[in-house]
Amino acid sequence: MGNKNIYVTMPTLAPLEEVNELMKGIWSSGIMTHNGPLVQRFEKECAAFLGVPNLVSCTNGTMGLQMAIRALRLKGEIITTPFTFIATINSILWEGCTPVFADIDPETLCIDPKKIEEKITYHTVGIMPVHVFGNCCDIDAIDAIAKKYRLKVIYDACHSVGVKYKGKSVFNYGDISVTSFHATKMLNTTEGGGCFTLDKALDEKLRRIRFFGFENHADIVEDGTNGKMTEVHAAVGLANLKYLDAALADRKHKYDIYKKALSKNPSLTFQKINQGCNYSYFPVIFKDEESLLRVQTKLNENNIFPRRYFYPSINTFNRLVPYTPMPVSEDIARRILCLPLYFTLSEEDIKRIIELATF
Repeated sequence: MGNKNIYVTMPTLAPLEEVNELMKGIWSSGIMTHNGPLVQRFEKECAAFLGVPNLVSCTNGTMGLQMAIRALRLKGEIITTPFTFIATINSILWEGCTPVFADIDPETLCIDPKKIEEKITYHTVGIMPVHVFGNCCDIDAIDAIAKKYRLKVIYDACHSVGVKYKGKSVFNYGDISVTSFHATKMLNTTEGGGCFTLDKALDEKLRRIRFFGFENHADIVEDGTNGKMTEVHAAVGLANLKYLDAALADRKHKYDIYKKALSKNPSLTFQKINQGCNYSYFPVIFKDEESLLRVQTKLNENNIFPRRYFYPSINTFNRLVPYTPMPVSEDIARRILCLPLYFTLSEEDIKRIIELATF
């Protein structure tokens, strides 16, 4: 292992020469942005690979969530999970809505549908569940609640490229699903994101919103923003898309190596995986925070840098939101650590990490 640093994740990258070939076309055409040919090609090929009708690409996943809220004209309370990255809450707040937390299932780590219903008020307009670490939410239960109370559902599916539910891409569910193509995700465009909807009118609206609200470059018909993906980012995505199948298979294989070895330790528990997960992260839940910190320190001393995803629980960020107790999320957040897992991580490195993480 030597002195190299090993991080919690690293991007899966196509060979540089394949990216350069696409870049040559950009330099030749002089088209850098404004829904250029590579953006259109990326949207078409990525949608076909994922098994969804359309992809509306954008600058990043956070922007995608904001565009989704705006497209659905939500103003009021949006119920979401406290166990997520801060971007989930940022998007709600930036669009002038109020995040309301419902606690998580201690096994799947996703929002607990039983806790959603008790949070619904006269002011509730939507639900924003998160497929945590690429592990599907209870989509059927959430859909039933949404229909009962006539609420919109935006899935924060930023971890979920390659995830399936009932044999279909998870992006086919909800009013809108949003993903991230950030460098750390299963498919990356360095920075980027995308919105998915089966509603053609919503799809067209999202496209207008990402380009300042223009319709046919002639008239402003939406309250839009600048959410366009560039040709350079699309080029990286197109090159990387060819390696997505290999990356997904590799992630599952390495996840299984970790799980088989660490399951022998009775003081560790693991996320309960629902069908169709992409195994994008390997979270380990320790018996207490002291044990976690001890293992984290040992790994850091050996140039290995896992991450405490997600710590602390988002409901405790009191400068952004009033504190509401979320006992399950707060407890899990103190005890969970994501170990390194990525395409270029060797099995030798994984075995060394397992040895250091064993206590």
